[in-house]
Amino acid sequence: MTQRVDLATVMDRMTVDGLVTEYATAVDDGDWAAYRALFTDDGRADYRSAGGIEGEAARVAAWLADSLGRFVMRQHLIVNRRVRFGILQRDTGDTAEVRADYLNPMRLAGGDGGSTAPDFVCGGRYGFRLLRTPDGWRLREVVVEEKWRRLPDPRPAPLID
Repeated sequence: MTQRVDLATVMDRMTVDGLVTEYATAVDDGDWAAYRALFTDDGRADYRSAGGIEGEAARVAAWLADSLGRFVMRQHLIVNRRVRFGILQRDTGDTAEVRADYLNPMRLAGGDGGSTAPDFVCGGRYGFRLLRTPDGWRLREVVVEEKWRRLPDPRPAPLID
């Protein structure tokens, strides 16, 4: 492999990593136009393991806007990113797959107003499939594999004397 090809791979990896970050930011900020723009025209997302839906990106964005609207704070932390590049049409690096773990603390609206602590936390793994397009790298598929969640405790905290 030549130094030029190595540099191109590093640049692609940085771009793919940036796209995953843009995904998390769009969801956390509720920027559904930005969310949809991250996908290819035929891009899909699958949130079924987290109690959601599967479908084309615009439909899923509408579902996310509705279901995440009850949370006044969302913060995706996407870590342990493993990137693999693939081959399409006899050229290297036209596709990419990313496997990454996530931790997602959120705070419900209408709480006590004084707390900034999350009262809903979930974690799992994302599977991202990406495609290099004439407009740059885009998401072709996002699959959420929720592994756990911690819900608000309905019991009041014990009093300490």
